[in-house]
Amino acid sequence: MSPPGWRIRAGILPLDRPILLGVLNVTPDSFSDGGRHLEPGAAVDHAWRLVEEGADLIDVGGESSRPGAAPVTAREEWRRIGPVVERASELPVPLSIDTTKHEVAALALEAGAAVLNDISALQFDPRLADLAADSGAGLILMHMRGEPRTMQEDVAYDDLMGEVKADLAAAVATATARGCGRDQLVVDPGIGFGKSPRGNVALLARLPELATLGLPVLVGPSRKSFIGQL
Repeated sequence: MSPPGWRIRAGILPLDRPILLGVLNVTPDSFSDGGRHLEPGAAVDHAWRLVEEGADLIDVGGESSRPGAAPVTAREEWRRIGPVVERASELPVPLSIDTTKHEVAALALEAGAAVLNDISALQFDPRLADLAADSGAGLILMHMRGEPRTMQEDVAYDDLMGEVKADLAAAVATATARGCGRDQLVVDPGIGFGKSPRGNVALLARLPELATLGLPVLVGPSRKSFIGQL
């Protein structure tokens, strides 16, 4: 059974209803809104709009994860999101940081972030689990095969849900072995990340199976191109 609440630093985010995560991309090349919120003031204004529209959590990202996207350095990633994170501390909802880099995550936590959202599920830098353990921050573990630049080159699975569950279970084991409490963890099947359109639909249809991991589940289907094929 999933925990009754999600521990994110000093607080508990109740999970007695679905939680809405508002996405704020501070990038020039994200697939849906790249370039719209590069200026810190515009980015924070958009974050406020997301809160007004019902977001319970704001997720800030400074590196595009669209298919084929090239990676950026930790320095460039923080240059993009640092001013936004610092100003977004005024928001009435917790702040999540979408990063796979220990350096960026550490700076974000110092600036007040409450959640780390790792699209690699600790594959790229398992030290993110150490940061979460030490700070008490929430940690989102998302399934992705490969990396954004190459993830759509191999979308064939013998057992898609079985492999997603096994990979996420392994990531959870890594996180807990490094000191994270299970009440800090959320899993994400990674809709659109290394999956075919048919695979994305299959994952959505079988979401209840992820409940066997005993953790809250985050799903991000919004603005994904496969929706147009339904």
